Amino acid sequence: MPSFDITSEADMVALKNAIDVAGRAIDNRYDFKGTSAKVELNEKDKLITLHGDSDFQLDQIKDLLFPAMEKKEKDSSKRLEAGDVQKVSGNKVKQELKIKVGIDQDLAKKLVKLIKDSKLKVQASIQGDAVRVSGAKRDVLQETIALVRKTIDDFPLQFGNFRD
Repeated sequence: MPSFDITSEADMVALKNAIDVAGRAIDNRYDFKGTSAKVELNEKDKLITLHGDSDFQLDQIKDLLFPAMEKKEKDSSKRLEAGDVQKVSGNKVKQELKIKVGIDQDLAKKLVKLIKDSKLKVQASIQGDAVRVSGAKRDVLQETIALVRKTIDDFPLQFGNFRD
């Protein structure tokens, strides 16, 4: 019985590369000279930290970072969960962006409900932080992938582990 998995994994190499590109752009910009503007990646905790002198400067850093991320991995900025802007020592600020990896329970339930309501002849089940879809024919599985791609556009999903 053919099946595939719907997952959501961050490409950490592409993300690190995008952060390096944004860091170089920050270093080269004239309006950031002599400021505390920088971007850091903590791969272990899956956290991006933005440092700046003001909220406006944090927005400027995001305007450099997000296009660099999108260029390396499509929809990767949609997986970021922004934390609150924190005041640090005097007039400096920082903000943490958490990188969401895997499909959380709410989205998994939404995917399963979407697939069951579509009346396609497939079964969907939640397997940890992935959703496994199995059906009798390949064509029906491809229709399911097209349906999910068309409907869920607020979070990056990958379709893999296709088995016949």
